[in-house]
Amino acid sequence: MNIIVAVDKNWGIGKKNDMPWRIPEDLKFFTEMTLNKTIVMGRKTFLSFPHQNPLKGRENIILTRDEHFKVEGATVVNGVKELLSLVKDKNTDDVMIIGGQSIYQTFEKYCAKAYVTKIDASYEVDTYFPNLDLLDHWKVDKIHDEVVSKTGVTFRIYEYINTQL
Repeated sequence: MNIIVAVDKNWGIGKKNDMPWRIPEDLKFFTEMTLNKTIVMGRKTFLSFPHQNPLKGRENIILTRDEHFKVEGATVVNGVKELLSLVKDKNTDDVMIIGGQSIYQTFEKYCAKAYVTKIDASYEVDTYFPNLDLLDHWKVDKIHDEVVSKTGVTFRIYEYINTQL
């Protein structure tokens, strides 16, 4: 499994179940990295999608404690063990953890890579991603060129590897 996430300068990822930024170039990267793969998310992340529909061209897996939660076109699981069992035979690069905060925190240790878009700005947020720069088992493997979005926001994509896997 791998992680894909966009963070602000303080490793913030969202506010009130929404992203506080819109960066089309990062959305394009997200699409390229997740298309034709399995994406794993929490219920709140799914509910933040436009029209609350699964993302097309991907196998959508939603993890929730709500045993009554059902979504047409997605697989809903109720526990970490159930999820890990479901993806165990898939190629590591074909499973992407896409959020939110508790899902990232739960699965960070199981992931081989993390694709982190670091936005050169601070936003008002209430949810965070673990600061991989402070975790000994995560190391930067590649830094992409800086991009200035057509929205005026500057960002850079960092690829991390989990040295414990």
